[in-house]
Amino acid sequence: MSEHDNLQDADGKKATESTPEKAEKITLENQSETNSKESIETPETAVEHDAVDENDEEKVLNEIEESNAEDAEDEGNKDRHRIEHKEYDKMSLEALTEELEKLVKSEKVQAIKSHVENIRSEFKSKFHSLLEEKKEEFLNDGGNEIDFYYSSPIQKQFKEIYKEYRSNLNAHYKNIERNLKDNLANRLEIIEEIKGLFNVEENINTTYKHFKELQDRWKNAGPIPRDKYNNAWNSYHHHVEMFYDFLHLNRDLRDLDFKHNLEQKVKIIERAEELAEDDDHNRAFRELQALHKMWKEELGPVGKEHREEIWERFKAATKKINDKRQAYFAELDKVYEKNLEIKHEIIAKIEAIADKGANSHNAWQNNIKEVETLRNEFFGAGKVPIKVNEATWAKFKDAVRTFNRNKNAFYKDLKKSQYENLQKKLDLIKIAEDNKDSDDFDTTTPLMKKIQSDWKKIGHVPRKNSDKIWKQFKTACNHYFDKLHAAKDAANAEGNEAYAEKIKLLDKLKGLSLSGDKKTDLEAVKTFISKWKEAGNVPPHKRYIEGKLNKALDATFKKLKLNSKEAELIKFDTKLDVLNNASDSRHLDNERSFIRKKIKDVKAELNQLENNLQFFSNVNDDNPLVQDVHKNIEKHKQDLELWKTKLDKIKELY
Repeated sequence: MSEHDNLQDADGKKATESTPEKAEKITLENQSETNSKESIETPETAVEHDAVDENDEEKVLNEIEESNAEDAEDEGNKDRHRIEHKEYDKMSLEALTEELEKLVKSEKVQAIKSHVENIRSEFKSKFHSLLEEKKEEFLNDGGNEIDFYYSSPIQKQFKEIYKEYRSNLNAHYKNIERNLKDNLANRLEIIEEIKGLFNVEENINTTYKHFKELQDRWKNAGPIPRDKYNNAWNSYHHHVEMFYDFLHLNRDLRDLDFKHNLEQKVKIIERAEELAEDDDHNRAFRELQALHKMWKEELGPVGKEHREEIWERFKAATKKINDKRQAYFAELDKVYEKNLEIKHEIIAKIEAIADKGANSHNAWQNNIKEVETLRNEFFGAGKVPIKVNEATWAKFKDAVRTFNRNKNAFYKDLKKSQYENLQKKLDLIKIAEDNKDSDDFDTTTPLMKKIQSDWKKIGHVPRKNSDKIWKQFKTACNHYFDKLHAAKDAANAEGNEAYAEKIKLLDKLKGLSLSGDKKTDLEAVKTFISKWKEAGNVPPHKRYIEGKLNKALDATFKKLKLNSKEAELIKFDTKLDVLNNASDSRHLDNERSFIRKKIKDVKAELNQLENNLQFFSNVNDDNPLVQDVHKNIEKHKQDLELWKTKLDKIKELY
């Protein structure tokens, strides 16, 4: 492969973004010393380039040398710069696992170390959060912390993929360890052969050809141990310069080599100047490192008349790339600082929620949802400055932990209260089961109703017990009340028959055909009422049938054009018969008390109307207002007479 081809390989077109912790400048200080020796003159004639800032250049020299040393030890390291570092903090557990598997399956193992460790760190953090949530759910359901265990298929899958990665990485390191020593020995042998060229008695052209072959062998010799890289390269470069001093005897060959080196270095400069206009600062920086490595390792000196010019051009392009990169990272730092502010605001909100707490389950559930939303916002807020990344993450975790501790304390107290409630309900279950077969309905029924009311007043119990104890309590209560209803149904057998008979009579009354003769039709209605009375009393919960009878009688009396007093007394006689035959005499007593109250109320209203009439003593009787008062007084007198008649009928029964 020609040196021109090497330059094309270093064009960086496949490079992707890499974000160093701090943007640093590439230094040309040491290289200025080397390249100032590009003539066949001795080192003492080297030209110093004082224009380069020594402090800045020393910083980045370490970065370049470290990068070149890494690549010298393991050439696959350079592939890591083309692999995208994604926003792993925004990925789910499933997405992180998928990304890890893709990297392990498709990329060189030595190129994905930082990617894998970042993914692993995020996975562990997110899985730990999930584990805490599952543990809280377990404890909230009444579990014992010592019994908690949780495993996830996604965690198992991730561990298997990571295990495969570690196995591949170990195999890789064992393989390159074997090659590093062999490659180092080969490079040292090349140096020795260059040293031996000075003592070979042969044609200078043949010696020069041999020298170029050794240079090609050096380029293709493979990686060597990192700690041997600088010494090996310095030794090689020293003896290459000595060979050029030796080659001073043949200026044609030297000038030809100078010309070739100049052409290649101009290409490097032109590429560096193109990179200085590239907006992809990371790619430009990384490719610039490769160009410096080519300038340093693959090319020899140029003619003295070109040395200063090309060096200044290369240095200027390098400075421009560095300046743009510094500006880019300065802007990136502003973004990171803004992200830091957002994350601090989110942390403050979580801390406020944790401090506020809540007094109910629903309120805590709302807080949990709110904190979960804030957690997602935190993970989506972007990167922060590396110097505060760990502190910010620690503060976030501390806020979430405080919230979880307060929440757990609430639910711990709630659990205690729920277990107390559980014991209270178990006591009620015992009462229900002890009395479910009782035949003392008068005593037991109020007791069973009371414990049902008490059950409703008791608060929540642990979820795992709730359905079971409710079913147990409900079964005991239902058993008792089913027995009570069965006993009542047996006692009310006659009442049920009476009810069935009255349903039939009611249908007949609704379909009764009137002859048109009021006396005959009234006798028919009274006969019907007699049959209704003979049917007997209905059960208490079916007494609504009497109200339906009254409605049907009202409709019939309306057709008969019977006066309201007579109709009312007929219905009242029917009602009295029902009340008088009821098993509970209180119903008749209540009716008597009701009528007496009505008599008292009507008398009071009648007295008020008669008093009001005195105000119209000087008004003619044909006045509409006076006539209304007289009509109202007459109506109240009729009502009073009706109520007194009803009271007399009740008195006859005592």
